[in-house]
Amino acid sequence: MNKKVLTLCLVYDNARILLGMKKRGFGAGRWNGFGGKVQEGETVEAAAHRELAEEAGIRVPELTKRAVLEFLFEGDPMVLETHVFSASVFEGEPTESEEMRPQWFLHPEIPFQEMWADDRHWMPILLSGKNFMGRFLFSADHRLLEHDIHEV
Repeated sequence: MNKKVLTLCLVYDNARILLGMKKRGFGAGRWNGFGGKVQEGETVEAAAHRELAEEAGIRVPELTKRAVLEFLFEGDPMVLETHVFSASVFEGEPTESEEMRPQWFLHPEIPFQEMWADDRHWMPILLSGKNFMGRFLFSADHRLLEHDIHEV
């Protein structure tokens, strides 16, 4: 089984969360956190910092690792191992990039219907301050078929 290591960073406080509308590539047209592939020789935390700066134009002094999520797609041997980080303090002003258009959402208004189907299962756990692990199986056309999440 092949594995691709990715990062996902969510910046939020008690009232709102910063999401980005993916403008191109995998997941285009969906709201998501900020992140991407870990480059060779780079730690997952360094990749999360880099991706947040590239995609949203902000820097965070500190990241907290919250989860490791595995994503599988039917017919694809690649496992996407995604390291999820959170931050509540940031520097700079969220700015649109070639890849993402950042926007703040109040927690009750998170647009789950315009996000990956797995997000509604784990994002409330993240926002409640808990750490967790999860595994999600999607069909080839990106429908969520199975999921398993547990707190750690």
